[in-house]
Amino acid sequence: MSGIALVTGGGSGIGKACAIRLAEAGYDVTVTGRRLEALESTVEAMGSGQAIACDVTDTAQVDALFEKMVQDKGRIDVVFNNAGNNVPAAPIGDVPPEDFRKVMDVNLFGAFLIARGAFNVMRAQDPQGGRIINNGSISSTMPRPGSAPYTSTKHAITGLTRTTSLDGRPFNIACGQIDIGNTASDMTSAMQSGVPQADGSIKPEPVMSVDNVAETVKLMADLPLDANIQFVTVMATNMPFVGRG
Repeated sequence: MSGIALVTGGGSGIGKACAIRLAEAGYDVTVTGRRLEALESTVEAMGSGQAIACDVTDTAQVDALFEKMVQDKGRIDVVFNNAGNNVPAAPIGDVPPEDFRKVMDVNLFGAFLIARGAFNVMRAQDPQGGRIINNGSISSTMPRPGSAPYTSTKHAITGLTRTTSLDGRPFNIACGQIDIGNTASDMTSAMQSGVPQADGSIKPEPVMSVDNVAETVKLMADLPLDANIQFVTVMATNMPFVGRG
């Protein structure tokens, strides 16, 4: 399969790896995020595509992103709704309200704006339809200690995925969700030295290559629109998820 793809949070980590894999598979990939220099590095690694700077929490910038994509590419076939952030872990009573709002703005409001923009383009284009892939998390079903802001947003992403799937049916728009556990990155480097567990202990956790995530996103993107991977979990095999706590 191939087509026109958009990857948010495409300047690093999971977004960068998925953008490169989609480009390798023949997709014409646009990456977006706040840091243009990082996005241009991804485009260089892809060997094609384009970078558009955009703050996903800014409605006007998101609208402009989709307008430019339609102007430049004519349509959008796949959107990987990946941009996200987090704050330091803390019990809910110690979470500053501004930290909660910071995570909510990117992980939920930003994800909503991207899904909304993609939906409107896919509903209006001819041929009609497309695919939206939301980046959830294993925290969409099972929290870590001290993760109220992040876990709340990821539970909400599951609701966003389900409602977008229903709303998309009349317009040939498929929506699925990838829940990722312990991908090796700068953000997960601490896991190998020890992270808090539900029983109060500190234990190291295994991690996996981000290539596994990229390959799974490509699998989802490649499906014909009459088939959908609604939810998929890709995780380090021996991490504490099944039976967590």
